[in-house]
Amino acid sequence: MTKILVVDDEPQLLRALRITLRARGYDVEIASSGKEALEAAAHKHPELIVLDLGLPDLDGIEIIEGLRPWFTGPIVVLSARQDSDDKVLALDAGADDYVTKPFGMDELLARLRAALRRATPASDSVVVTTDAFTVDLAAKKVTVGDADVRLTPTEWGMLEVLVRNPGRLVPRKQLLREVWGPAYGDESNYLRVYIAQLRRKLEPDPSHPRYLITESGMGYRFEP
Repeated sequence: MTKILVVDDEPQLLRALRITLRARGYDVEIASSGKEALEAAAHKHPELIVLDLGLPDLDGIEIIEGLRPWFTGPIVVLSARQDSDDKVLALDAGADDYVTKPFGMDELLARLRAALRRATPASDSVVVTTDAFTVDLAAKKVTVGDADVRLTPTEWGMLEVLVRNPGRLVPRKQLLREVWGPAYGDESNYLRVYIAQLRRKLEPDPSHPRYLITESGMGYRFEP
């Protein structure tokens, strides 16, 4: 049974989510503050966290940053903050998805299922090796030669989508929605920034990429 930690300071919403998620077969833990969330994440070992940003003691971004050095499961933000800057901050801090309040329960459940699917490594090709670098999808680890390469959560998300689709064009909208969330689709400048960062870290000659290819006007492709 998949364990989900729900963090929110609204008692009625916590109760509704606990009832709904348990009815769908999930094991549910709840927390109503940032301190409780960090303690529950450490001791209850959830596989996914649903997190409100507006908590009474800690900001949700701080909680994500506190979790990410050791918590590897998906974090789905559930927040009334609708500003794009808040979404970017949360996703760059390590959130996997961002759902705004008010929300539809069916949509939230679908987002949770998608986040859990993405967190489960494929049974085949979990280690992808090129002449320049190696990507271990299960361990979420990248190496160049014998050296580990540190990627931000967003860089990793982008690389993972490309590596899981070797040789295939990944359209810009698909890449934006899988990495930044379904509310995104036209922010091509995000892709240009992060693909450039990945190339600097992984490509032998970033100005003439061999592995992370731009298909002009369409999207990007990983060429093994």
